[in-house]
Amino acid sequence: MGSPATLRRALALLAVGATALTAGTISVPAVGATTAAPSHNLAGVHVRPASAGHHNAEGRVAPLSTTQCVSQIGIHCYSPLQYRTAYNLNPLYQQGITGKGRTIVIVDSFGSPTIQHDLEVFDKQWGIPDTQVEVVKWGNVPVFDPKNPDHTGWAGETTLDVEYAHAIAPDAHIVLVETGVAETEGTTGLPEMMDAEKALIKAGRADVISQSFGATENTFPGYDKGDFKSLTDLRYAFKAAADRNVTVLAASGDNGVTDSQLNGTDLYPYKVNSWPSSDPLVTSIGGTQLTLDDNGKRTAPDKVWHDKSGAGGGGVSGIFERPWYQAGVADVTGNHRGTPDISMSAAVDGAAWTYESYDPTAVGWHLTGGTSEATPLFSGVVALADQLAGHRLGQLNWRLYGLNLLPSDWSGIVDVKEGDNSWNNVNGYKAGEGYDLASGLGTIDGAKFVHAIAGR
Repeated sequence: MGSPATLRRALALLAVGATALTAGTISVPAVGATTAAPSHNLAGVHVRPASAGHHNAEGRVAPLSTTQCVSQIGIHCYSPLQYRTAYNLNPLYQQGITGKGRTIVIVDSFGSPTIQHDLEVFDKQWGIPDTQVEVVKWGNVPVFDPKNPDHTGWAGETTLDVEYAHAIAPDAHIVLVETGVAETEGTTGLPEMMDAEKALIKAGRADVISQSFGATENTFPGYDKGDFKSLTDLRYAFKAAADRNVTVLAASGDNGVTDSQLNGTDLYPYKVNSWPSSDPLVTSIGGTQLTLDDNGKRTAPDKVWHDKSGAGGGGVSGIFERPWYQAGVADVTGNHRGTPDISMSAAVDGAAWTYESYDPTAVGWHLTGGTSEATPLFSGVVALADQLAGHRLGQLNWRLYGLNLLPSDWSGIVDVKEGDNSWNNVNGYKAGEGYDLASGLGTIDGAKFVHAIAGR
């Protein structure tokens, strides 16, 4: 895995940026020209992947088993087949529920120039059917530079997103949206990302949108004065999604109850939350730590992700009031929107294998964690549920909190009762019985959950 210093440096590369030119690339006019961005100056707002800081730089010739990872590297590592077993998804595949006919839209700055090739290698390794990734370039996407840490950082995020959304919903169509605004240019990528999402939504080309990025609410201009317009003006994509029954997901973050300051490096010394995860129109995906054997069977209950590399994001929004669907957990959230809503695997001590070749100096199998792993995993689950339902499920949160009122054996929601999301000397929230601000409602038994949320 390399020295700790090498690992920290490599993982820090996932703090912004990356490019792409892949088989299946289509031009921007296919979904329409960019719309005018909000006029607010968002310079300084750091849009970063939720896997920032959790990507192993060392490229291996072949993936290791969990047992080998524990003995050779000192952490657990998992394959997509282990996740399928852990989340009880195989019964769904046997029923023909594979995401067929559904579309997952993944949004990342710059993308990866080798995503199609890398996905095919990934699929061959695990015996997963291939799919053609449709790449949409939005804006002026620069030529990929493997020496640019912004580019390689986002390329790693892109790879994780695509490979694991596909692994869970192998027959779903994947649209990868690559936006072209780099943080290093002194501007933010959020308006471009929202423009791209809205265009795809309006064109009817999205069933579920996976967002593995976030920006701390406190960093938006005007926040300290109680003026949230610079953030709320960016919600137009999510409003369009709500109007067209498109499900929108976002990673809850990897710094527990705190998150990055304006400089993108230092963390706030107190509890904060991040957008778009905190948006009431979005389903916030938190992080858990799985303990599995080589076959994907649990050897211990899931707990909130909290290891040496990070912790699952969660807490209350400083901007959004408690939405109606969280009325039943008001004793936990208070008067504000609470995150996350549901959680999936995110721990670095429990990292996912990805195959990457965008950096010629580090071609091979890598390990990545973070809530940006949890988010594409859940996007695949949503695609499975959409297929089973025969239509888009749209906003999930009211469904999730409704299911939580039912017995777990029926709902497929599995309570997470262990761990906490303290981080950077900021005391977090503890998992416990029922909803909490560390794991949300908990995690899922996929076969039961997909049938329950689809109503079939």
